[in-house]
Amino acid sequence: MSTTVETATRSSTPPSKRKRGGLNAGQGRRGVFLVLPTIVVLTVVIVYPLISAVILSFQKDSGLDKATGLFVEGGPAGLSNYTHWLLADCGTGKGSCPPGSIGSLFWPALFVTLFFTVVSVSIEVILGLWFATIMNREFRGRGLVRAAILVPWAIPTAVTAKLWLFIFAYDGIANHLLGFVGVSPLLWTGDAWPARFAVVIADVWKTTPFMALLILAGLQLIGSDVYEAAQIDGASRWQTFTRITLPMIKVPLMVAVLFRTLDVLRIFDLPYILTGGGGGDGHATTTLSILVIKQIREGFHSASALSTIVFLIIAFVAFLFIRFGGADVVQRPPKPSKGAKEEPPQLASVGESIVEGN
Repeated sequence: MSTTVETATRSSTPPSKRKRGGLNAGQGRRGVFLVLPTIVVLTVVIVYPLISAVILSFQKDSGLDKATGLFVEGGPAGLSNYTHWLLADCGTGKGSCPPGSIGSLFWPALFVTLFFTVVSVSIEVILGLWFATIMNREFRGRGLVRAAILVPWAIPTAVTAKLWLFIFAYDGIANHLLGFVGVSPLLWTGDAWPARFAVVIADVWKTTPFMALLILAGLQLIGSDVYEAAQIDGASRWQTFTRITLPMIKVPLMVAVLFRTLDVLRIFDLPYILTGGGGGDGHATTTLSILVIKQIREGFHSASALSTIVFLIIAFVAFLFIRFGGADVVQRPPKPSKGAKEEPPQLASVGESIVEGN
């Protein structure tokens, strides 16, 4: 009984008044030293280039001055680099950039990027759920099926783009398959919308296994007893899927959607190798990242402004997913409702100690 009273007294002592020491002394300091090298590396690799790009975006690019015809070294640019993209201002006013010039391609490139993002991620979610459900079942040869599904994700993106470039050639497999159903051959990489859908198809083939892998991790956390209880209660397959499976894999599913959304928003290599950013009018598949690379060849500071805009767009989308989409992987305890009184932690500890003592 004395042990019980002693345990209860120690548990009821406020944390601020407890004597620090023991095995955990200095643990926080050691943790800082262990994490410090990683923080330094991330600062050098990520933070410094980001701050440098923002600073450079407020500087003018060196070149010929249109008013005097003389070469200028640059200097402070204010917000002119940002208005150049957002307002298509090429120096003579809003919308002054000629059609087809790089300065007039920001909004078309933003539309193309968002189109790829919405369509690709939507298809990948549906196929990823289907593939993950198949891989989660127990059947003979399941390991072989999992390996086969994950093969496209293991192939480098450049190789994937070249592979689909051969498939979408005028005399390639895709047009031969269309010919079997009476459809005329398409210029997959030459016309605007066929080129866009060619990029979507190649991207879906490449990255759906990644989506399925993350969803599979969430499915394997669901115990079989949950499904057995639903089956005993007479729930249909659709009810089991919508009321048990989807709610329980919400976090991994939203994390997968977040990763893929951020990945497609900065997509570059697949459309660049597959179509060169062209198709139709010459920029039908030009994404924001491709536009940044094109601008670097003409002016580095203006490209820094565009890359900063792209970063802000991606950061805003990530904030929406984490704040409102349920993609926050950090598990936080629920906040108590107003007016509700929480039981002090020490009382629970006393109760546990008494039960153990008896």
